[in-house]
Amino acid sequence: MLLQITLLILGFVLLLKGADWLVDGASALAKQFNISDLAIGLTVVAFGTSAPELVVNSFASFQNHQDIVLGNVIGSNLFNLFAILGIAGLIAPLTVKSSTVWKEIPFSLFALIILIFLANNFFNSGSAFISRFDGLILLVFFILFLYYVYKQLKTEKFVTETNHKKLSNLLIWVYLFVGLFGLVFGGKLVVNSAIYIAEVFGVSEKIIGLTIVAAGTSLPELATSVVAVIKKNNDIAVGNIIGSNIFNILFILPISALIKPVLYKIEFNTELYLLAGGTLFLFVAMFTGKKKKLDKWEAGVLLSVFIIYTVILTTT
Repeated sequence: MLLQITLLILGFVLLLKGADWLVDGASALAKQFNISDLAIGLTVVAFGTSAPELVVNSFASFQNHQDIVLGNVIGSNLFNLFAILGIAGLIAPLTVKSSTVWKEIPFSLFALIILIFLANNFFNSGSAFISRFDGLILLVFFILFLYYVYKQLKTEKFVTETNHKKLSNLLIWVYLFVGLFGLVFGGKLVVNSAIYIAEVFGVSEKIIGLTIVAAGTSLPELATSVVAVIKKNNDIAVGNIIGSNIFNILFILPISALIKPVLYKIEFNTELYLLAGGTLFLFVAMFTGKKKKLDKWEAGVLLSVFIIYTVILTTT
């Protein structure tokens, strides 16, 4: 058991570092071809931050562990919304951009509603599956979201830090291959170790996916948000989290469904409704107290809900 826990931790380390190395290598390669920072941010960096979830879900889909597929996506979103925003908001109140309040938070709620309808087959009878066709529908909305982000960044005269690592041609390919290896090998370790731990403790793969796997793959978002708040850049924390949640629902899950249709268990509705409620709470919070700001007491509510939910999930 100790070996499997060690392998699980090693898998997360390889996943996260692999994503970093892949982003560094790909960014350096893109700069050599004079690709703009905007394009790099929308493609390479966006993929890199979501690569752990994507790789874990890809392995879980191929191995037909569908509760881990759903648990990872839904659990990551729960962890992002309730735990990360809760922790970050307790450090300092989080200022939220107008575009996030009026467009991205509502779009996140809209994506959730679409997922609930598709997953429960409200549009037709039969078993509850997220089919390949459902995946394509979600991907269409993802493309629309990417177009919105592109237009938004252009409008805001988006500028990124231009301190991409300057790497030699050899190092670029070393970073790319080592990063890819870390992602693939780390993802396989995480999935296999999580399955083993679930079997040993007699815990369902749903719970493992919603807790350990989801929290582990969300570590980049946690680190980014906490560092942003500490550096007084707290206005980007909420936007990053909402963007990540949209990315998980409209990109990670559809890719998993395209690999293999995902059997949807009705028990996951509890988590989806909780997510919808939390997203709605976040939207309403923008109009209480100081406008367009997540106050500390509201962050405390989010974190408290997550703790209570986790205790109930793991003890019943």
